[in-house]
Amino acid sequence: MEDQEKQTNSVIKMRDPPTGRPVRVYADGIYDLFHFGHARSLEQAKKSFPDTYLLVGCCNDEVTHKYKGKTVMTDKERYESLRHCRWVDEVVPDAPWVINQEFLDKHQIDYVAHDSLPYSDASGAGKDVYEFVKAVGKFKETKRTDGISTSDIIMRIVKDYNQYVLRNLDRGYSRKELGEKRLRVNMGLKKLHEKVKKQQEKVEEKIQVVAKHRNIWVENADRMVAGFLEMFEEGCHKMGTAIRDQIQERLLTKANIKGLVYEEGDEDDDEYYYVDSSEEEYYDEEDEE
Repeated sequence: MEDQEKQTNSVIKMRDPPTGRPVRVYADGIYDLFHFGHARSLEQAKKSFPDTYLLVGCCNDEVTHKYKGKTVMTDKERYESLRHCRWVDEVVPDAPWVINQEFLDKHQIDYVAHDSLPYSDASGAGKDVYEFVKAVGKFKETKRTDGISTSDIIMRIVKDYNQYVLRNLDRGYSRKELGEKRLRVNMGLKKLHEKVKKQQEKVEEKIQVVAKHRNIWVENADRMVAGFLEMFEEGCHKMGTAIRDQIQERLLTKANIKGLVYEEGDEDDDEYYYVDSSEEEYYDEEDEE
């Protein structure tokens, strides 16, 4: 935002002010629900030069509703609000949406005061309603007041509409004056809102319970994991020992069986050898005969 303002300031060139008479500065706007943000901008315009005559233009309802939208206050009410501002020397009713040279000449305007950011021209005449004024060097920059605007005020009222309706009922307004059908709808919405709020509270309570258990689990997680690993390691050790014992037992059993087989094989060889020896002796005796 600041970079954009600096860039705009570097492009806009302003003529030197006149001397020997008050500088005629013109500020315009809608000024609906006139607030201190409006007053501050007009104060800046009034104090632009040591001797300033401030003219303030205000668009009528027809132009405003066409290019910006519906207003809360009528054009007459907006004019009257401006007349009661200490910084305003003259109110110009039925102000044009886009300023031209003819209007500047008619009111002998030296400068037009407004913030420097481009203001969208809904009429289609250009990208900025102050484009012409900036081009001829008659634009005087003012600063906006953050945190306050007519749109913000309307949004506050819309947001808490039901509360303001009930407030006015308590102060003596009738249902007909407030719009009975709309009131019924909004009372229904209020009851629905209360039900939703109760459900939200229940959900929040459940969330808190879940969060509490989660915190307990997180606090005990290390201990639980360590205990599990210890039990797992002990179980693995016992299992490994049992498997090793079984393997050794089977190996010993196989070794014993193989030993017995070898012993039986040795006896057969001796007996066979003995038989062969007898036969050899028998054959020898025959040869001798």
